[in-house]
Amino acid sequence: MNQTEPAARSAAEQESARRWRVLTVCLVAGFMTLLDVSIVNVALPSIQQGLDAPAAALSWVVSGYALTFGLVLVPAGRLGDDRGRSRMFLLALLAFTLASALAGFAMTPLWLVVARLLQGVAGGLLNPQVLGLMQQLFHGSERGRAFGLFGAVVGISTAIGPLLGGLIIQLAGQEHGWRWVFFVNLPIGVAAVLYGLRVLPRDRVRDKATSLDLVGVLLLGGGLLCLLLPLIEQEGGQGTPWYLLIIAVVLLVLFVVWEYWYRAQGHAPLVNLRLLKIRSYSFGATLGLLYFAGFTSIFFVLAVYLQRGLGYSALAAGLALTPFAVGSAVASALGGRIVHRMGRRLVIIGLAAALLGLLATDLLLATHPGPDAGLVIALPLLIAGIGSGLVISPNQTVTLSEIDSAHGGTAAGVQQTGQRIGSALGTAAASGLFFGTLATGGFDEAISNGLIVSVGFVAAALVVAVGEVLLVRRAVPAAGDM
Repeated sequence: MNQTEPAARSAAEQESARRWRVLTVCLVAGFMTLLDVSIVNVALPSIQQGLDAPAAALSWVVSGYALTFGLVLVPAGRLGDDRGRSRMFLLALLAFTLASALAGFAMTPLWLVVARLLQGVAGGLLNPQVLGLMQQLFHGSERGRAFGLFGAVVGISTAIGPLLGGLIIQLAGQEHGWRWVFFVNLPIGVAAVLYGLRVLPRDRVRDKATSLDLVGVLLLGGGLLCLLLPLIEQEGGQGTPWYLLIIAVVLLVLFVVWEYWYRAQGHAPLVNLRLLKIRSYSFGATLGLLYFAGFTSIFFVLAVYLQRGLGYSALAAGLALTPFAVGSAVASALGGRIVHRMGRRLVIIGLAAALLGLLATDLLLATHPGPDAGLVIALPLLIAGIGSGLVISPNQTVTLSEIDSAHGGTAAGVQQTGQRIGSALGTAAASGLFFGTLATGGFDEAISNGLIVSVGFVAAALVVAVGEVLLVRRAVPAAGDM
């Protein structure tokens, strides 16, 4: 008895250590794919100079990645759930690394655009596996800590992208610096693949693999394409027909009808729509969509304001946004440790802090601080970043808390798709209002209107979070009466 207890403890300790090694690979992979959403923005002038790229190609270098990333998230989550998350993780990570090399070696604008589309597909395939593995391997308070670290990665990668991109271009030169924005992924990707081969858990082979719902894939993919394309093209100032939004609604309604019918026939649908009947999941996914609409649009309008309006360099603009990244990273790690005790109430605190920080940023910029704007908004951005850190990872934890780990990849894919839709919607709204105001007024008025969009979406997310907490309080006495 005395001999078996130490042996059992040793096996448990080894298993725990292995889980955290797997998490390390997941965080590195997640950081790479999410960083490439924001890092390329500051490289656009370098790409234009190096490849003589037209404005339309530059728009697609940014928007093409976001588009294909969002399109494949849900099918990728389902493939990981059915075919094995470790296998899909390694294949997607290898594909992302190769696509990064292809982008770095681009000789023409079209070459670069195609490489970015492939990068987006690989990133979209990879991210649901990251969250699915975390859902599979971690439980209880450990899961909160794991999601807390992932939330820190989300916040840092989004906010530090402009800083890192500006630094790389400054070191490598304006003409070819953009290539190293992509080449930096190669050593990291290769090391992550090799380490992943050693530490990722062996996939369980199912007795009978379910067939992929191809009709569901086509309906959902077509609906998301028609929904995202006008929003993303609006960011680049292109003239995509807005009637695509009507087609998107039709296709998504058909998708829902098909999924219900397909399940009724005894098949496994692409998305089990019963997930949306789980209160914590449906509220959390909605909250995430709204928050990401406000969260990501901040960086777009502030980067344009600082660089074009105030003459900041790409590196200086990135430094001005760093307080948000620092606050988000620290708060995410903390939030992951306490979310299992506070639940959605912690998210409400984070949303309130983010809203306060954004309002303060808007009010301070309205005083026309000029070249000192970066210093003036450092503290409110830090507060907003702390709030963001208490939103992203805790919301992720609470949203997936009641989801069976067998469906973790699909649930994460649906949730992340909502976040991508929110990001596109928020950035399109903020950029449209920003540039619309700029056409008739100055940069000070434009940035104020652009930030109002962020404030509005974050406030809407706060309403959703408070609404869920009130519903829970109302339901508990009712359940006790029964």
